[in-house]
Amino acid sequence: MKRIITYGTFDMLHYGHINLLKRAREMGDYLVVALSTDEFNWNSKQKKTYFSFEKRKQLLESIRYVDLVIPEESWEQKATDVDKYDIDTLVMGDDWEGKFDDISEKTNAEVVYLKRTPEISTTRIKQDLKTFNVVKDNK
Repeated sequence: MKRIITYGTFDMLHYGHINLLKRAREMGDYLVVALSTDEFNWNSKQKKTYFSFEKRKQLLESIRYVDLVIPEESWEQKATDVDKYDIDTLVMGDDWEGKFDDISEKTNAEVVYLKRTPEISTTRIKQDLKTFNVVKDNK
């Protein structure tokens, strides 16, 4: 059985997230998603999520490509997770290219960076909603 892991916040879940999860799952037989906790997002990324960890976890668990959701609580846990969950491949979006290459040196896992869906991101959705509300309020 080939086991894959990916990491992310997965806030305001959209089809770009689904594309990434589907492509990651196609690389193996079992997909683990390490979901950033609210505390990790705030303390390490200065990012406030729209949906709580529990709601984001519930959404991810309902996706057929996802076999297991675990909490991501630190940057450093990746190598530990690879060993703990017997992971063969760590998959990240290509905006992280090169940032986690050391994982393959610390473990036996391959590191793969997948191209993101170019026209969509949570940041873009938030910007578009903000613009939409400004335009709507000015009418």
